[in-house]
Amino acid sequence: MDLESSLKQAGTTRSSSLDWHLNAFDIQPRTRLVFGEGKIYELGNIVRDLGGARVLIVTDPGIVAAGHFDLALKVLEEAGLKVFVFDQVHENPTTADVAACVEIASSNQIDIFVGLGGGSSMDTAKGCNFILTNGGRMQDYWGIGKASHPMLPMVAVPTTSGTGSECQSFALIADEASHQKMACGDSKAAAKVAILDPALTVSQPRRVTACTGMDALTHALETAVTRKRTLYSSMHALEAFKLLLPNLPIVLNKPEDLVARGKMQLGAALAGIAIENSMLGAAHATANPLTAGFDVIHGMAVGVMMPHVIRWNASCQATANSYAQLARETRVASSHDSVPHSVNKLVTAIEHILEVTEIPSTLSSHGVGEKDLDKLAEGASQQWTGNFNPVDMTQADYRSLYSLALS
Repeated sequence: MDLESSLKQAGTTRSSSLDWHLNAFDIQPRTRLVFGEGKIYELGNIVRDLGGARVLIVTDPGIVAAGHFDLALKVLEEAGLKVFVFDQVHENPTTADVAACVEIASSNQIDIFVGLGGGSSMDTAKGCNFILTNGGRMQDYWGIGKASHPMLPMVAVPTTSGTGSECQSFALIADEASHQKMACGDSKAAAKVAILDPALTVSQPRRVTACTGMDALTHALETAVTRKRTLYSSMHALEAFKLLLPNLPIVLNKPEDLVARGKMQLGAALAGIAIENSMLGAAHATANPLTAGFDVIHGMAVGVMMPHVIRWNASCQATANSYAQLARETRVASSHDSVPHSVNKLVTAIEHILEVTEIPSTLSSHGVGEKDLDKLAEGASQQWTGNFNPVDMTQADYRSLYSLALS
């Protein structure tokens, strides 16, 4: 066979499983990543370089108690900056959280945000930024690209390894009245800089480490197979999964291991980049109603659903191939394993992570009963993320997924 024929054959081999890589994309990185132990001490210079003078730190009481706020305040004040604080962020922030934050930001005429903490702090800061600079209500920005005016710069300083919000342009804010989670996205809302300092994640309680780690792991798994995925997003999803899967058990057993902490933090950020470019799928669509209706922590909710979603989505051959690649790249499966066998091994690996993280693996363990499935399925069918799942999902399909996870 001559070279030209060989190249043609190489270009067409297994094309049916790889065509999704050819989805078009237009990448414009918006967030500078600053990674390494001790990088928090560069916060003052970074804020000043962005033109900030009056800084609002958006954080939560737990971060204040851990001492991270005091450290950030010290670094910022040593840089000659005037600092204000909103430290009442709640988990799964609502429109009420954003309104309270706006009041502080507006009355002090701040010109830059620092989102310090987990995804809730960063989402609240982004939500405040929307209202402060563009007016109206959070409901006005539900969707993509609805802010018509420039927004203030933000520096994201994650203290968890979970949401990847530091690398996303979306604020996830729940309507205070309906509890509907609204994804409000705009390129102007993305952090200008994200400081990834693994030392800041050591203070996380074990449960927070477990839940945020499972969330990040689910982000990698979902972004690897969404129908919007591209070669660019898949590259980040794969590398995120390779960092997260082996290191989550390590940080749970050796919480002061900064190497493993750093890999978790990088994995979460890479998964966040993947989300920004490929969105999510059925695991998140089924998780949100569990959080809204049963107060299941988000990381637990996606973790419970993920094994069942993998099996469900593997009915699509291209998706099964992607799952098999994740399993092989992390040595969960070998190169000699068939695709179905590799997928089964991937599911087993995720079920093992659920055991390690001590996340109850059935919906009944979270208070869900058979009588609740219809309402949950209705809620899941209305979630935006479900539109990007590689397999079309109906309300009946969601009910079947919930039923599989029930016990």
